[in-house]
Amino acid sequence: MQFHEIRFPAALSFGSMGGPERRTDIVTLSNGYEERNTPWAHSRRRYDAGVGLRAMDDVDEVLKFFEARRGQMFAFRWKDWSDFKSCKPSETVAHGDQTIGFGNGITTEFQLTKTYRSGEESYTRNITKPVSGSVLVSLAGDPLSEGVHFEVDLARGVLIFERAPDEDREITAGYEYDVPVRFDADRIHTSAASFQAGEVPSIPMVEVRL
Repeated sequence: MQFHEIRFPAALSFGSMGGPERRTDIVTLSNGYEERNTPWAHSRRRYDAGVGLRAMDDVDEVLKFFEARRGQMFAFRWKDWSDFKSCKPSETVAHGDQTIGFGNGITTEFQLTKTYRSGEESYTRNITKPVSGSVLVSLAGDPLSEGVHFEVDLARGVLIFERAPDEDREITAGYEYDVPVRFDADRIHTSAASFQAGEVPSIPMVEVRL
């Protein structure tokens, strides 16, 4: 995977626009009813970093980052300020935020996930880019220590336990995370004159599958 484990400057992603998208195929039948299907099991996020730029120095920083990633070639981390915690944005990350799985006495690796619930429906998203030092884990309600009871694979978002959790023991976790993205264009168009005139450049980003 062509990925650089570096985060796009968080100060520049603050104020950017974007969020999840889904793809739905809709066929309208002759009787007016619809059939709806989706080829995507998971949503994909898109952002525009240009909205977060406030000065020419910001543009300079983005240009350096763009060149170092070779444009669209290498993906990187992005902080989505509207969705970067295992809990609500106003809350503090805690051990019991998300249920990750249940032990079976054999499995030692568990993927970090986040579940979005609304009414009786829910969607579970794999979290592949947790933030270093932010991951809290509990086993059956008992807090565990990173480096003693478990490790975190920051490149995959996987918890690796020193000892396989016992049968039916609930594994919960809290964490902050980034979104793996790449630039969604091979060029950046900007100028000092247009920026000073209030014209914001468009710098599209798109989430990549890992």
